[in-house]
Amino acid sequence: MSIEKFQYSQAERDAIYRVIEERRDMRHFCGGTVEEKTLRKLLLAAHHGPSVGYMQPWRFIRITRPALRHSIHSLVNKEVLLTAEALGKRSDEFMQLKLEGILECAELLVVSLTPDRDQYILGRRTMPEMDLASTACAIQNLWLAARAEGLGMGWVSLFDPLELSNLLGMPDDCKPVGIFCLGPVNDFYDKPMLETNGWDNRRDLDTLVFENCWDSDKGNE
Repeated sequence: MSIEKFQYSQAERDAIYRVIEERRDMRHFCGGTVEEKTLRKLLLAAHHGPSVGYMQPWRFIRITRPALRHSIHSLVNKEVLLTAEALGKRSDEFMQLKLEGILECAELLVVSLTPDRDQYILGRRTMPEMDLASTACAIQNLWLAARAEGLGMGWVSLFDPLELSNLLGMPDDCKPVGIFCLGPVNDFYDKPMLETNGWDNRRDLDTLVFENCWDSDKGNE
């Protein structure tokens, strides 16, 4: 059967590939606001993410209290220093990076795993981490939708999950997976910021694609 029956138009396909290519992990924000209806659209896009066993394990916490935002920023700063210490020789280089935009972004979101996810067995019996994988898919939907709306988004993972859980009053079996800065930006980076700053480079796709079995010559690159 021809796939043409189900294809989007060429312009629509081009837009999908463009937003994937131009999505960036943003650290620089310029204040402003995100309209409520736009934020709702973005969260709905995230909620339409694929989830193993249809568990929908994501939960979104919108941070609207300035004092709480500052407390989250303090938790991140604490982990930044500990990460710098752990990096050893690269610590000075690391400290030169712009790592978050918590105080500058228009909206701050925390995404967490739901406390009742262990009741879902389908697709998780041997791979319980599929709750995290599913939540990551929701986050990617949110990210791509934000980029399509002209908004920047940055994923901050520099925090102690237990400390953040306690700060936000989460149940014991919840687990926050990311702090997300969202809002208008002056510009989008031409390349991922860590690549521009020389932290690492995007790997060649051909070194990551194997056929039928693990390719040791490629897999260790």
